[in-house]
Amino acid sequence: MFHPQIWVLLGGRFLAQLGSGFTLFYAPIGFVNQVGLSATQVGIGLGAMALSGMVGRIAGGWGSDRWGRKRVLLGSAGISAWGCALLAGADDFFSFTWGNWVLGLGVGLYWPANEAAVADLTAPDQRQEAYALTRSADAVGLGLGVALGGVWVGELFRWLFIINGVTFILFGVIVILGLRETYAQRTPRLGNMGSILRQEQTLQFYVVINVIFTFFLAQTNSALPLYLKNFVGAQGLSDLQITAFFTLFVLVTAALQMPVIRLTRPLGLVGTLRLSALFWGVGFAAVGLTGLTHLPAWVGLSLLAVATAAYLPTASTWVAQLAPAELRGTYLAINSLCWSVGYLLGPPVGGWFLDLPRPAADGLWGLLVLLAAAVAGGLSRLPETAG
Repeated sequence: MFHPQIWVLLGGRFLAQLGSGFTLFYAPIGFVNQVGLSATQVGIGLGAMALSGMVGRIAGGWGSDRWGRKRVLLGSAGISAWGCALLAGADDFFSFTWGNWVLGLGVGLYWPANEAAVADLTAPDQRQEAYALTRSADAVGLGLGVALGGVWVGELFRWLFIINGVTFILFGVIVILGLRETYAQRTPRLGNMGSILRQEQTLQFYVVINVIFTFFLAQTNSALPLYLKNFVGAQGLSDLQITAFFTLFVLVTAALQMPVIRLTRPLGLVGTLRLSALFWGVGFAAVGLTGLTHLPAWVGLSLLAVATAAYLPTASTWVAQLAPAELRGTYLAINSLCWSVGYLLGPPVGGWFLDLPRPAADGLWGLLVLLAAAVAGGLSRLPETAG
């Protein structure tokens, strides 16, 4: 049985991801097709969000180990809402990039504090399922946001950012009213990320692997919607079709979180990550076939959903169980920083490929298949962690 505060975090995460779902898949389409930015400019702007997210994650891990998780989560809600307001009014490359920078800072603060709070409230033997449960809330919120966001993806797409900002405000209200501080330890043992990484060679290798995983996620969120819109079929898929497919993607991810984690328990954490890498590779191959043949888009998206369901809770659990309790926020900030690096590299690379003519644009998916195979092989060097 999970601690009651896990359900408070679950509700907060649902709201935060509901807002993100309104913009995550549609921002590239709106700013390319409505505002007139190039795919490369959009990729650079999203990369700026990843760069500021790195700053936010460092501050979030450091702050949550010193001032507690709740204060950091409140700061995250306020800054994220501000970033959404800026994006709602963005009409050129500079304002788009600045809005993404502010939003990235707020979201960066969120993840280490939230992940550390989940670890604080769980025993090691239930931690992976707790992360799977909260990731399911993420996916359900994201799926609902994607479905509703499709209504405004045309001329009214700026309202998506306004709604996203409102959900961050509601998330802050939940934190104020419903969340008690989970970090009870006060210890003079302080650490910085540089010293931790120098001492933990295992963590160094994990960082490389995890950056590649998040690079995959970045392609799914930024390059894949544009590919389906502009490269599949004679005229690309419609906004309604893209909405349906990505709603399917996030809802299947939500539905699979707990079953995948329970079924893969005999494989261990590292074995589950290896299985995820294999599904990423097969899923990206299927996406490429969707553009080159008549393979339905839902095939590749379903495979990527399985890969995502296996990866998300497992990666957080591996790091949380490696970390000393008093440095849990800092270790999970390192884990979260991998997301920033992956999202810093992913959108510009994907955008660059999609600005190329065919068949060069289709080469993106071949590159991702090769990376997935390399990750699956490299994971043999990563040891298990125990609680």
